[in-house]
Amino acid sequence: MKKTDVAMLILIVAVAAGIAYFIANSIFGGMTDKSQTVKTIDPITSQVEAPDAKIFNENAINPSVEVNIDNSAAATTPTANTPTTE
Repeated sequence: MKKTDVAMLILIVAVAAGIAYFIANSIFGGMTDKSQTVKTIDPITSQVEAPDAKIFNENAINPSVEVNIDNSAAATTPTANTPTTE
């Protein structure tokens, strides 16, 4: 290699490194010295608050109670079709 080839290669590598640095800095951003405030939590106490009356009220529908339509007796076992082998 000639001296001019080595100098040209060093110049190309330096320019490519500079371009890569500026592209990476624009994509990932640089270091910032901004401070951030963090909200702290309230301490845990043994005091229990009453539940919301809009959600937990006496007239609310209880999903754990079985509902029978037309006063029919509820089936104790499911009546699903079971496949038979022939």
